[in-house]
Amino acid sequence: MTEPLRFGYHGSTEVPMAIVRAAGRRDDEVELSEYAPTDPFRRMRAGELDMMIVKFNVREPDIVCGGVLATDARAAIVGAGHPLAARSSVSIEELAGFDAFHCPGSMPHYVWDEVVPRRTPAGRPIHRRHHLTTTASMIDLVAGAGAVHISLLSLADIAPPTVRVVPIHDLPPAPVTVAWVAERDDGRVREFVASAESRLGRAA
Repeated sequence: MTEPLRFGYHGSTEVPMAIVRAAGRRDDEVELSEYAPTDPFRRMRAGELDMMIVKFNVREPDIVCGGVLATDARAAIVGAGHPLAARSSVSIEELAGFDAFHCPGSMPHYVWDEVVPRRTPAGRPIHRRHHLTTTASMIDLVAGAGAVHISLLSLADIAPPTVRVVPIHDLPPAPVTVAWVAERDDGRVREFVASAESRLGRAA
């Protein structure tokens, strides 16, 4: 039997599972495996993953990205008692008044600049003062220290009651693609991505 494709993801499994379904694969044909935001490409480069979900625009010389399959809206992760927690949405201009997170580990800085902009459209600096190591530690810090994590709406799927996920209405959504290491693909990944693109590409 053919080994299942090892599919890396971070955060919610909803988007990768939607891509698996769009590609027409059964659950036993794809194995989901979470990767760390501090070193997002390590496992794929080491051959432990065949492909992975990426969001925003990845430009690595050894990595190929397929077409846009979905988008993930922007959101702020705040503590349940935060002044912005009860809002239906917030502006990135308002979020500049709170401390955000530094680029984690070996995450490419050009990607993190899209996740957490250095400045708002009006020119206000966003202060990156907290260190991000894991999703769990980020949530603990947001819940207890008043930090704000400028992130993605999909985190609402895994957010505990101690935090709120508030949409950011004036940042564009993140494009969602599947990436793989070019020299490691035996054709199965490209076939998977092509199948998913045939169903999802136009909608994205």
